[in-house]
Amino acid sequence: QVQLIESGGGLVQAGGSLRLSCVGSGLTFSRYRMGWFRQAPGKEREFVAAIAWFGSSTYYADSVKGRFTISRDNAKNTVYLQMNSLTPEDTAVYQCAADRKTSGTFMGDYWGQGTQVTVSS
Repeated sequence: QVQLIESGGGLVQAGGSLRLSCVGSGLTFSRYRMGWFRQAPGKEREFVAAIAWFGSSTYYADSVKGRFTISRDNAKNTVYLQMNSLTPEDTAVYQCAADRKTSGTFMGDYWGQGTQVTVSS
């Protein structure tokens, strides 16, 4: 059974930082692209960032480029999202996802439950 478990969310003031982690089990982690998505109240889920199998390529939404960094440690089956210069617009539930395709639109074969990030002004 595949599980993706996120952690690291919380309440932070605007301008602050958080690092999210997502640990995978039940899958060959290194063979999956990993991504982070977020959903704010009343909004559609949106792509945040993704990383290729061995971290050779990373992709970001324009809204987080330069502020967020995605990384992975395949030895620990973990993907990270370092979030800096947070703004209230970053408030959302953040989910990690695993995608077995090596390219193309990130659809997500497996999803975590999510972790809440709240940024106060």
